[in-house]
Amino acid sequence: MSEKELPDHLREDYLSEETKTLFFALPSTKDFLGKLYNYQGCWYYPNTLLGVLNFQKGFTPQETDIVIASFPKSGTTWLKALTVALLERSKNSSSDLPHPLQSDNPHGLVPFLETNVYLNCSTPDLTKFSSPRLFSTHMPLHTLKVPFKDSPFKIVYVCRNVKDVLVSQWYFRCAYLQTEVDKSLLESSLDSLCSGVGYFGPFWENVLSYWRGSLEDPEHVLFMRYEEMKSEPAAQVKRLAEFLGCPFTEEEEEGGSVDKILELGLGKKSESEKPNRTRSEKVAPNPNRN
Repeated sequence: MSEKELPDHLREDYLSEETKTLFFALPSTKDFLGKLYNYQGCWYYPNTLLGVLNFQKGFTPQETDIVIASFPKSGTTWLKALTVALLERSKNSSSDLPHPLQSDNPHGLVPFLETNVYLNCSTPDLTKFSSPRLFSTHMPLHTLKVPFKDSPFKIVYVCRNVKDVLVSQWYFRCAYLQTEVDKSLLESSLDSLCSGVGYFGPFWENVLSYWRGSLEDPEHVLFMRYEEMKSEPAAQVKRLAEFLGCPFTEEEEEGGSVDKILELGLGKKSESEKPNRTRSEKVAPNPNRN
């Protein structure tokens, strides 16, 4: 696959000579898509790393900011949709207006800081984001908190069983490369997860950074498990609402508001990310979806 066929965040065509010199000093390796660089303990493709640096350099936090965080293929889309549904509910929007989830994808409503918002420059126009601003990331917590250091922003992290992450990555890669399910790609994905050398890896360091953050600062870091979201969705969406400061009232619960939020959250999820998907089902994902 040529570089021009890759999404922008996986390429290296945005790099200046100065940036290339900086990257040259970093540990690096290659995988099936291209070169990876290790920055602050995490592996990135070149343009994605540029987005990380742009974010750390140029982002100015607001106290009401909310960040949806995860390791790739861990339920990001579902958590984004639920968060949007909860916050839209709290705005008491007119029922005559179309719901954002009915006209846009969760990734369009909650863009990634490093692969969307700050991919091209360190000073993007953020005026289109209303308060509370919603962003997402796959960066580990210590990297994310560089510009957020003194801001009481909120982070919601979703973790998924590593075996299911592996299988999801395997099918994703096969579909992305437009090939039949290939055992060799499963082996390379397993090697990547075990060694920790892979896009946004190491897996356990990514997960543990947020787990530790949730223990140290539970008011600002919420750690959620994909499996619990599947097994007890109502309880988990109420937990999320409490954390975001928009809890359900008794009247709302009796009126079915929780179920409505869950329906909205499921409505925009792809078949590859719905909670009842079995491991044996084939996935045909969007290559830009993380």
